[in-house]
Amino acid sequence: MTKEEKINIVNELSAKLKETNFFYVTDTSGLTVAEINDFRRMCFNKGVEYQIVKNTLIKKALETLDTDYSEFDEVLKGVSGIMFSKENANVPAKVIKEFKKNDKDERPKLKGASIDTDLFIGEQHLDALSKLKSKDELIGEVIGLLQSPAKNVISALNSGGSTIAGLVKTLSER
Repeated sequence: MTKEEKINIVNELSAKLKETNFFYVTDTSGLTVAEINDFRRMCFNKGVEYQIVKNTLIKKALETLDTDYSEFDEVLKGVSGIMFSKENANVPAKVIKEFKKNDKDERPKLKGASIDTDLFIGEQHLDALSKLKSKDELIGEVIGLLQSPAKNVISALNSGGSTIAGLVKTLSER
């Protein structure tokens, strides 16, 4: 690989890292070419982009960002792949877990992840990352919580038969 090709790869990788808030670094060592292709296909079907990149190029791309990613230096060894997800932070973790169900050696391994510049280093974070809720899910929960008191009042008013006596009876029971 020429120096120009490496510079182009670092620039492309830096641009992707800047435009996405969520990326995962995985270890796919030990997987056959067919298994890696299956993993890529699964990523593509879930809307996740997956690339295998040299560790030194990943380090150089991370150095161009404003956030300090020096903690990744310790895990960028061996075969590394990067998973990019633009919308949901938990989708790459779910893809890794789903693929592991089919692999007896439980590969690929999670080396690290960055979720809105928060770093998660190590395989032990995979379960927690897969349970993260998306922004839309959180907004839906907040709206549901905000609506529940109003719904309780309305249902209490309706259960009294819309009469003053029924309303007083319902309120006295509560």
